[in-house]
Amino acid sequence: MLFLLNDVVFQIDPPCPAPLRDERRFQPLGLDSVIELACELFSEHPELHRTHPERAHRIAWLLAKASDGLNAALFTAPHKGCAPELVEPRFGALPLPFIQHLEQRARTGQLAPNEACEQVWGPLAA
Repeated sequence: MLFLLNDVVFQIDPPCPAPLRDERRFQPLGLDSVIELACELFSEHPELHRTHPERAHRIAWLLAKASDGLNAALFTAPHKGCAPELVEPRFGALPLPFIQHLEQRARTGQLAPNEACEQVWGPLAA
């Protein structure tokens, strides 16, 4: 499965991208808890999807696992170190061909930074 987190497409097929002991720890998390965790991480690192891709990959996996049909999320922090409550999350379910096209362009180096955000979330999101 593909998941767009901000403007990075992650491949999130099972199993969990964390060690098995961590996967068991994540199982009881509901969608609200995962969103809260993501807001905390993005408040500390607004560019988490670029600066900490392994953490972003886990967040994408958790969001997909805790939801039904969700394959895109945008977390916008006004500045580094802001309160997690100020991080604005948005979610979507993109058509598979569209997200595959984004992933292919990213893989071949043809997807410009923020281009996916602009196409999915609009020009204000980038």
